[in-house]
Amino acid sequence: MLSLRAVNQFYGENHILWNLDLELNKGECTCILGAPGQGKSTLVNCITGYLPIQSGSMVWNEAGMPPQNLLAKPVEERAALGMSYVARDRRLFSQLCVEVNLQIALLAGNERARSIPAMIYDLFPELYSLRHVRAGELPGDLQQQLTLARALVTEPKLLILDEPALDGGQRLIHEMGNILRRLKHDFGLTILLVEQRLAFIRSVADRFCLLHHGRNVAQGRVAQLDDRLVARWMPP
Repeated sequence: MLSLRAVNQFYGENHILWNLDLELNKGECTCILGAPGQGKSTLVNCITGYLPIQSGSMVWNEAGMPPQNLLAKPVEERAALGMSYVARDRRLFSQLCVEVNLQIALLAGNERARSIPAMIYDLFPELYSLRHVRAGELPGDLQQQLTLARALVTEPKLLILDEPALDGGQRLIHEMGNILRRLKHDFGLTILLVEQRLAFIRSVADRFCLLHHGRNVAQGRVAQLDDRLVARWMPP
């Protein structure tokens, strides 16, 4: 789905990402983890196009299509390929109802001829019963669900999530885990997840990439993410 090779990124004179390799496979969830300030959000912003890279390659591979060089594409063209990003801040239209928030997301994705996919309210049944309620009146957990639903309304191929259950309680963490597993298994969606909670990572991710000072110091199947590895690179 997406291949990164030898990616380097700088903030001014500061070298942030160092020769980073990453492979995202279709229908899998890959987690980017590491202590705060190790380059996780920078990596996401490079993939989505909000930050340039100094060197390296990013190639989008889709069955039946020629490879696409992402470095030549701005943010909106990457989104048009099927990339959807959920940032930490919810970015909802708080004075507009749930349904209008979803319809705006459709318009932003240039999907004017389409209606809200049935999968949205199947995944988020509580939002259906509250579809005429203003987003700002929803409890925090449901606002986070709506944020995710907005990202899914254009039926992307790659979903990028930056700590989707941040500041949420156990209910949100449990529900978010169920939704991500369904997105993989039922819809074949590829997911890139930035997360810190190991229990959540182990419950939803297939693969991991552990960053330390912008370097990929460990990666593999999530079963290989043992306590020894975490203690070495993510001390409490």
